[in-house]
Amino acid sequence: MEDRYDALKLENQLCFPLYVCAKEIVKAYKPYLDELGLTYTQYITMMVLWEQKELRVKEVGERLFLDSSTLTPLLKRLEEKGFLTRRRSETDERDVFVTITEAGEALKERTVTVPERLAACVQLDPQKAAELYRTLYEIIGTLAGKKR
Repeated sequence: MEDRYDALKLENQLCFPLYVCAKEIVKAYKPYLDELGLTYTQYITMMVLWEQKELRVKEVGERLFLDSSTLTPLLKRLEEKGFLTRRRSETDERDVFVTITEAGEALKERTVTVPERLAACVQLDPQKAAELYRTLYEIIGTLAGKKR
């Protein structure tokens, strides 16, 4: 007979291996990002800007699932490093645009090997990685009410 508290066992929690895996992946990125003077969150923010060049702060937050209380100081630090600029909309001062700078674009070249270097650490079969990616985004879509 199953114990009514089995659902509370750590070994039965999907959230726990996801949490540990995310923590360990970010830790694996750290030495590579330290070389660039970036945190993981700054790195993924730059990825969004390398793709789009200019976005509203709100759009950056939506892409990264970050709220403005996390994003504002992060963007300020990246601006201080010279990788982006922030400017208020002329039509609605509540809207703030983030634009990548030349220095931010140059950082892309210095960063291009990071995914490959991390993949060498993780050593996950490409098919398993693709399936994991799809599964994780399925979960994110369900929990966040969004599909990618």
